[in-house]
Amino acid sequence: MNGQKPLNIAYLSVFYPYRGGIAQFNAALYRALEQLGHVQSAYTFTRQYPDFLFPGSSQFVNEHDTADPIPAKRILDTVNPFNWFSVASEIKAQSSDLLLTQLWMPFMGPAFGTIARRMEDDCIKLCVVHNAIPHESRPGDSAFTKYMLSAQDGLIAISDAVEHDLKSMNLGKPILRKEHPIYTHFGNPVSEYEARKRLGLPHDKQIILFFGFIREYKGLMNLIGSLKSLPESIHLVIAGEIYGSFDHYDATIERLGLQHRIHKHIRYVSDDEAPLFFCSANACVLPYANATQSGIVAIAHHFETPVLATSVGGLPEAVRHGQAGMLFKGISASDIAEGIRSFFEDSMAQTCIDGARKLKKELSWTSLAEDIVKFHHSIKHNHHP
Repeated sequence: MNGQKPLNIAYLSVFYPYRGGIAQFNAALYRALEQLGHVQSAYTFTRQYPDFLFPGSSQFVNEHDTADPIPAKRILDTVNPFNWFSVASEIKAQSSDLLLTQLWMPFMGPAFGTIARRMEDDCIKLCVVHNAIPHESRPGDSAFTKYMLSAQDGLIAISDAVEHDLKSMNLGKPILRKEHPIYTHFGNPVSEYEARKRLGLPHDKQIILFFGFIREYKGLMNLIGSLKSLPESIHLVIAGEIYGSFDHYDATIERLGLQHRIHKHIRYVSDDEAPLFFCSANACVLPYANATQSGIVAIAHHFETPVLATSVGGLPEAVRHGQAGMLFKGISASDIAEGIRSFFEDSMAQTCIDGARKLKKELSWTSLAEDIVKFHHSIKHNHHP
């Protein structure tokens, strides 16, 4: 703590019993701040967002998830403006040194922005920004985002792309640029043989993995198309829940005659299953058409699975071409096919595995927590020199 007294932190975001990458991020950061000795009050949602914004199966963890049960008070209804004022009053009564929030979806902007504006002047407001500009835009996105971010005293960008987007908004806020730490809560790797056996995958094929929520901007269609020009020995595993219907993907798979080379798990994948998918794969592929950053890269690094990705948004800095993975020349099916072919022909796997091992030591949650605290102190000093 370097002689500094512990901070009293109000942490308002998505926590257990909600699931998903942002909840996992928050849990890991909460524990890192806890280990540093800071006092935290965690707050989460009674209603995160209406169902039309979440067409998946459930927003909540199940018995197979290894979710960390952060003791967060369920208090915020993002749909009810009257609730925002009562939440602000309750948090304000804690006399916090720091209000820490996260931005991943503009819909949260009005609620978070209103609460931040009602804090005392000596409470520093910091926001970790996962996406400054959404991948799939809706009316009001820009106004909601700016309303939330303009209420902050400082912004934390976890990719170069997010930092660029924040600067383009001309908000006049200090920005801390940090790498996305590597997740550690998914447990230990299993052997490739055991993983493929349990998933019913062939042992004599080269397996590439598409993992996570299936959305149009993630480029799965191009990845499917790339398989047609790749050797028969390369198979694709698709594992994740889809927002909408998988029918148009199925139609393409059938049209290209790839049914025997694509293994589908189109459903929510629980945390205890994640090791099976990553450890069964020779590489995890992110064929995204656009991206700011991706927690999938951090999971792949944890399991020391090479990452092959398009060179969009924040993926290049996360993947680190030639170290823990490689980047495709473009986003088309032919570009993806060329990159996958090169990865296997050039025997890059061991180089990427060694690179992932180095990154696991470098990108810790403790480092992020320490730098957020330092960021708070620097802003506090500038506010009250």
